[in-house]
Amino acid sequence: MTGRHEKDAVSKAAASQAARSQSRGPYAKTGLVKARIVDAAFQTFSRSGYNRGSLREVARRAGLSEAGLLHHFASKSELLIAVLQYRDDHARETFALAPESGRRALEELLRLAEYNFTVPGVVELFTTLAAEATQPDHPAFHYFKRRYESVRAGLASTLRHIETQGQLRGHVDPDIAAPQIVALWDGMQIQWLLNREAVSVPEHLRAYLNTLLTVHLDR
Repeated sequence: MTGRHEKDAVSKAAASQAARSQSRGPYAKTGLVKARIVDAAFQTFSRSGYNRGSLREVARRAGLSEAGLLHHFASKSELLIAVLQYRDDHARETFALAPESGRRALEELLRLAEYNFTVPGVVELFTTLAAEATQPDHPAFHYFKRRYESVRAGLASTLRHIETQGQLRGHVDPDIAAPQIVALWDGMQIQWLLNREAVSVPEHLRAYLNTLLTVHLDR
């Protein structure tokens, strides 16, 4: 089960998405319904996983019939992509991760890692799907491929901005360090999901990031 913080977070994200839809004139009602469906799917998949979470349960949570849900999302895989995008939108709206902010982006990255402590169901969903999606026929294969490419590029750009500020250690290659940060984060999250008392993802991330910098990130 996910906690109250997780429910509040996704509800805020749904409200934000719904508010954006209200400015689209005749499409506002459809946008609101789709936002409600995605919110319900997020809750369902976070609790039950993608394979076990049924469209019937999503429809029930959204206050629709299954046929009504399929009017807006033609398949479960299409809905999955919307849920994953929903998670990314929430992160972008909540955390200032723009590469040009340099050190600030790394500090926000650590804030995001700390936030993930409050939404273990979301972390579990993402981690499980990322592993499953390595198969090219998985509905989320292209999403994860593009996402990892984008995250690696963003981190490398962040490190290059820090380098221009004279705060990156001379031996660090941003294009090599960026995928290492991603690998560490993903691996530590798996260990945390297995034993939440044994490791602190933000602290391990901070320790590694500080090996790259001439001026350490504060706790």
